[in-house]
Amino acid sequence: MNSWPDQKLESLPAWVPSPDFIRTTNIAWLMQRAGVDSYEALHAWSAQNREAFWTLATERLGLRFRNACSRTMDLSKGVEEPHWLVDARLNIVESCFAAPADSPAIIHQAEGGPLASLSVGELQALTERVAGNLRRRGFKPGDALAIIMPMTAEAVAIYLGIIQAGCVAVGVADSFQPKEIATRLRLARAVGVFTQAVLVRGGKALALYANVIAAEAPPAIVLPIRERASLPLRAGDCTWRDFLESADRFEAEVRQPSDPLTILFSSGTTGEPKAMPWTQSTPIKCAADAHFHQDIHPGDVLVWPTNLGWMMGPWLVFASLLNRATMGLYYGAPTGAEFGRFVQQAKATMLGVVPSLVRTWRNTGCLKDVDWHTIKLFSSTGECSHPGDMQWLMSLAGGRPVIEYCGGTEIGGAYITGTVTRPCVPGTFNTPALGLDFVILDDQGKPADQGELFLVPPSIGLSTTLLNQDHHKVYFAGTPHGPHGEVLRRHGDQMEALSGGYWRALGRADDTMNLGGIKISAAEIERVLQSVPQVTEAAAIAVSPGGGPSRLVIYAVCSAGRTLGKAELMAAMQNAIKRDLNPLFKIHDLVPVEALPRTPTNKVMRRALREQYLTHL
Repeated sequence: MNSWPDQKLESLPAWVPSPDFIRTTNIAWLMQRAGVDSYEALHAWSAQNREAFWTLATERLGLRFRNACSRTMDLSKGVEEPHWLVDARLNIVESCFAAPADSPAIIHQAEGGPLASLSVGELQALTERVAGNLRRRGFKPGDALAIIMPMTAEAVAIYLGIIQAGCVAVGVADSFQPKEIATRLRLARAVGVFTQAVLVRGGKALALYANVIAAEAPPAIVLPIRERASLPLRAGDCTWRDFLESADRFEAEVRQPSDPLTILFSSGTTGEPKAMPWTQSTPIKCAADAHFHQDIHPGDVLVWPTNLGWMMGPWLVFASLLNRATMGLYYGAPTGAEFGRFVQQAKATMLGVVPSLVRTWRNTGCLKDVDWHTIKLFSSTGECSHPGDMQWLMSLAGGRPVIEYCGGTEIGGAYITGTVTRPCVPGTFNTPALGLDFVILDDQGKPADQGELFLVPPSIGLSTTLLNQDHHKVYFAGTPHGPHGEVLRRHGDQMEALSGGYWRALGRADDTMNLGGIKISAAEIERVLQSVPQVTEAAAIAVSPGGGPSRLVIYAVCSAGRTLGKAELMAAMQNAIKRDLNPLFKIHDLVPVEALPRTPTNKVMRRALREQYLTHL
């Protein structure tokens, strides 16, 4: 077991729960039901008795079923194809409105605007109105409808309304450019789109509807940013106001647990994003993780800057509503003082972050006057955390813990995370997720303290299908067996086990990278860079020197007679990424080279480039 590197972790630990506090947690309830007296024993029980754990989790959440399940888990087809909630019939949206109708479902604020709220009853009514009008306009159960807009109260109602109608919501991040939008609409076979006229960030209006048109999207329902604003529309499109002309109540379409409700996208290394369905059972993973690991209780307020095109958007919806809690949505950039005041005024009890956002707050000092005494904990995901930044973040709420949360779209939540019932150390994980387990293997497939991490299935939330790739080939083919002969599932993260039951993330083992909390493959970036004049080959890597968020570095082979200097070439590459991929992806450094290192089978050795770059820093 590796020891603690003192120069990396400034405090061991920074949060120690008291026995009185532990007794108030949802974990304490689960320990009592499981008949164990320590958290370590609880996780072992949940991993060894997965059906019992997920049965208790489902009961604890109080989910509504039209037909109850005869058993929670059936493994007759093996761990690659588990059957969850056998014989059950449900629509998960019906369980999203269990809180009192007059309690707040969403607290929201636009940049420069006042604080506002939407009650549970109001959100339910708007959700039913969306579902009813989808059916009135001829959309059928199973139809895929994309959402390309910021995460607003209306976007949440649209998302839930699509699912309530038995249709499938397709999440597309509002930062993507037309080519990437078109790719995702094609993979999901979307037959309709919800979007917004423009996106306002930092006082600037960015095209959304124009991007949808450029992507040659199917018929769109377009929301204005101002009430009654005039908007010239493409033939076949309609305004949000016209779409909502009917206000009849709608009875939720009953579905099977395995029926898809959302399609999200997670990049691999082939250049095309994986199209991944979430099913009616996936929200149980979101809500159970939040219930036990983020210790969410009824009445809590969850703020997490996100988008419905990233898995944390749907996660936030279900983590909040299925736990009878409130979500806080800020319509703007979360990088400044106004966002800090929103968190304060919304009385957030949990604040979710991406590590690079914390670094921005710390460097700019924009949060020096905030009062975040209502925050009970922070949660961090999307990138590797820097311990110093996380300890600084904790200080803003009087030393409250940070629950590190690492998983993926294909998991529906986390495989490794934290619990407030164990001491928390900044920048580290202190538990595998309940109901799941993993092993760390070295290059020879042997258990190790540092190496590639493999999941031990099954779990509610783990994907079983992909729309555009062979699921078995992506996640199971060629994986080694576990130390006890277990079937293992590939995930691709590098992890290091530390002493005392703690872990630290070391980044990706494959060529997928997290940039600003968004997964992207090296191949997607490299494809865009091929269009830059005087670039003949390019390799994209992500590095995290000293820990913290990943930085994008480009190795480029240029044509003979190159006239552009390094700065000019880097600017041209950045413009290509902004135009054709995503303006959120920023190039940290450019390294011109004569040739890229390749394997005997002609594959670019990106791992060798990462090692080379870090060696020469």
